[in-house]
Amino acid sequence: MMPRRRGFVVAALLITISALMLAQSTPSKPGVQQEPFGTKDGRPVTLYTLTNSHGVEVRAMNYGGIILSMRVPDRKGQLADIVLGHDTLEGYIPNPPYFGAIIGRYANRIANGTFTLDGKTYTLPKNDGPNTLHGGTTRTFDRVVWDAEPLERKTGVAFSYLSKDGEEGFPGNLKIKVTYVLTESNELMVDYEATTDKDTPINVTQHSYFDLAGEGTGDILNHEVMINADRFTPVDKNLIPTGELRPVKDSPLDFTKPLKIGARIDDNYDQLVLGHGYDHNFVINRKSEGLTLAARVYEPTSGRVLEVSTTQPAIQFYTGNFLDGTIRGKQGHVYKRRYGFCLETQHFPDSPNHQNFPSTILKPGETFHQKTVFKFSAK
Repeated sequence: MMPRRRGFVVAALLITISALMLAQSTPSKPGVQQEPFGTKDGRPVTLYTLTNSHGVEVRAMNYGGIILSMRVPDRKGQLADIVLGHDTLEGYIPNPPYFGAIIGRYANRIANGTFTLDGKTYTLPKNDGPNTLHGGTTRTFDRVVWDAEPLERKTGVAFSYLSKDGEEGFPGNLKIKVTYVLTESNELMVDYEATTDKDTPINVTQHSYFDLAGEGTGDILNHEVMINADRFTPVDKNLIPTGELRPVKDSPLDFTKPLKIGARIDDNYDQLVLGHGYDHNFVINRKSEGLTLAARVYEPTSGRVLEVSTTQPAIQFYTGNFLDGTIRGKQGHVYKRRYGFCLETQHFPDSPNHQNFPSTILKPGETFHQKTVFKFSAK
């Protein structure tokens, strides 16, 4: 009888191990799951997992509205995480590259940390040489705990925050809500909505770093990029727009037809030298209001495709030029130079200081509303 009993025990152990392995490899059930993820500034941080019926999964937390991971299939149906980041909350404190974060009040740069509005000059913290980058230094959108609420009828979560009058030097009490929704069409929809009680500039974006081959697997120079833009805003030595809208034609910034990122990134072209690669604002070709295709990226080894559509007037294409191998991310992966790219839909950098740029001033009684869609597929 003993051998038979041992056999039962072994069989039971094998079943248990198989079940555990299956649980680890099986995606979360469709819908929204939430779990505690630590505390910051005395407030609880919650991790939200959005999953659709295809197993596509997006994980985001209410600290900084940060997207920690996006798991999407390759041409064989194999899921992989395609955004750079960390496994724990502590990894994002601080977060110098802004991995996955909501950026504001003003995404990108404001020259000399100043702007004039309604006859008054406002001074902002300088954190990028002489400039203000991505809203300032301490109470920026990427460094605060947002209120959060899962959506009832969609696979999504809404993050809300009150940026108080004078925060980081900006005028007005700004109420902002950013909503992430994962669709059955394998789209991540990002919706921005804000109101204010004083005139104030606003420019918000989502700052995920992508590697469609899988995060931490290598550089992104083999990705093929199309950007739907005939013009861009060239920059000076401080990466501030000169005010010119320069045609991309006959330059290394011409992505109107698909081109590998690495094909011309090190050309001896003034803008690439100044940006240490691509770090430029492209003016989206737009025939009407509403969502317009801004960019498409294809990664040939996995077959993954990312399409970015937006209501915003521009998109910043950044190729991780300042990643330097000092950051260890998920599973200990070292993020070296050009290990990720960003496609940050936005208004133009330094718009408050350029009257010829589309206005970023939000007034009382108005509602700021912009939308960006990240669509994933494979071929």
